[in-house]
Amino acid sequence: MRDTNGAPLTGCAALVTGASSGIGAATARALAREGASLALTARRAGRLEELAAAIGADGGTCVVVPADLTAPEGARAAVDEAARRLGRLDVLVNNAGYVVRGAVEEGDSEEWRRMVDLNLIAVLRTSQAALSHLLAAAADGPRGVADLVNVSSVAGRIPRRNNSVYSATKHAVCAFSEAMRQEVTRRGVRVGLVEPGMTATEMTAGDAWASLDQDMPPETWLRAGDIARAVVFMVTQPPHAAVNEIAVRPVSQEV
Repeated sequence: MRDTNGAPLTGCAALVTGASSGIGAATARALAREGASLALTARRAGRLEELAAAIGADGGTCVVVPADLTAPEGARAAVDEAARRLGRLDVLVNNAGYVVRGAVEEGDSEEWRRMVDLNLIAVLRTSQAALSHLLAAAADGPRGVADLVNVSSVAGRIPRRNNSVYSATKHAVCAFSEAMRQEVTRRGVRVGLVEPGMTATEMTAGDAWASLDQDMPPETWLRAGDIARAVVFMVTQPPHAAVNEIAVRPVSQEV
């Protein structure tokens, strides 16, 4: 059992969306190591229970809040349940996402809708639902600040062919994050954007992704833990400092 006394997030509560695998799961583990109590949300309850058990076995506090964030009330219900069970909310990491690659000409409009609903609308809803909790934590919490981190993508900055709708959703998340930052930063809520490049996760598994770039074989891609470290770096800054944007690419990735 680890000792979290003196860890930078001791006394804080964090909610991570899309926590059933990949970047979300790695981020939850990393935040727990820094002393945070965790709430995990995703649709796959079994996966969340396994992760919560692992975090608990290592001395952490973790609750599971299964939710479909694309449902109209799913995001608010998940946020409010997490805050109720943990007693507060100091950190929100919006990580849940979905991607289907393909040319616009052959695109499936239902897949487009799913990307927009999860990558963008769910982020808007979850962020809005969390703001009252985060503002309260910034006003009376142990750190004097709270953090909202949106996991976007370098695709939101530099679109690539056959990735148009996903890029559009992530570009919108970039714009939303900056505008929201301006609204709440003077009230102690730091808004950050983490933009991964090619990362080996369940979402990018398969031959279609492996052949995306012949000059960037999968063994050179980032791992989920690389992105988790960026999130931790962002939320463990001293109260007067805000790291608002981090792009993390594999060394082999040019764009």
